[in-house]
Amino acid sequence: MTTTEGPVTTEVPPATEGPLTAREPMADPSRAHAAARALAVVALGRDPGPMATAASGSHHVYVGPDVVVKIIDAASHTRLNREIALAPHLPAGLTAPLLDSGTHRLESGDLRYACYTRVPGTAPGMGMPGVDAATARALAGEAVERLGRLHAWVPEGDADRTLRETLDHGGFTGRAEFLAEIEGLAERDRHGTVPPRLLDGLRAIARDAPPQARTVVPVHADCHWDNWLAHGRTVTALLDFEWARLGDPVDDWFFLIRFSGPHMESVLDVVARATDTSPDTLRAGCEVREATHLAADLRVALERPEVHARMAADRLRSLEELVVGRYWWRDAR
Repeated sequence: MTTTEGPVTTEVPPATEGPLTAREPMADPSRAHAAARALAVVALGRDPGPMATAASGSHHVYVGPDVVVKIIDAASHTRLNREIALAPHLPAGLTAPLLDSGTHRLESGDLRYACYTRVPGTAPGMGMPGVDAATARALAGEAVERLGRLHAWVPEGDADRTLRETLDHGGFTGRAEFLAEIEGLAERDRHGTVPPRLLDGLRAIARDAPPQARTVVPVHADCHWDNWLAHGRTVTALLDFEWARLGDPVDDWFFLIRFSGPHMESVLDVVARATDTSPDTLRAGCEVREATHLAADLRVALERPEVHARMAADRLRSLEELVVGRYWWRDAR
């Protein structure tokens, strides 16, 4: 297991970019650190003790012995509001308890913040580095059980309205929309960044996709292994509900499986058995979701190549692996 201190969070960009992408963190970390300490004092009613910086792509996140403070410029994206709105209503024990939230005034502008109880554990991490096979299976089983609680939850009132809000998440919504995304990508690719064979591969996946995505249960929609906490072989929390929405359970199973590194086949087997889903059905659903996210991310990268060159290169490698390497089918039995 990783030994990173405190919860590790992976953030995502404004609403036109989906949860596989990353963006630059906001500026002025010294002011953010001072604000985090002040907010933690209010939330706990006492000095929070030493607070370390946790990795984040779009927020400042500070971790104390008993508290985690997450802040962002209030003028930036509003997804933290979504997480705050859902936190009090989520199934008990699923995520870190919310202690306090709101806006905090600085001379340079307002900050939006959320203070959470620190939950024991560390993130297994993208690709589950250093995790042995038995632990990977155990964590996958626990994660599927936790997601099952989320998927079985029937939200009401404000929580239901929040989950139904329009969110351009970059994920699969339907065959026609997926094909349109691919053609939009091709139109923007004036310099031939995406090889024709990869565009054709995306089109082939899209043609076999369902006509419409189901929106039947609450999904986290970003539950890769950076957003879980675990202690030993026990999952302790699922973090970062900023992309939560109504969707299909496979929207979550995809993230568990795809970002489990060398344990991909093992985690797929755990998910299939635990959810009574055919492995081939699971592979097909995950393939469609990865293809959709990659198409959306590449479109964003081509719109701002000076900002997203690194992301474009990463997504092209993943697309090659998906289409040419037949990632989801290469080890199918």
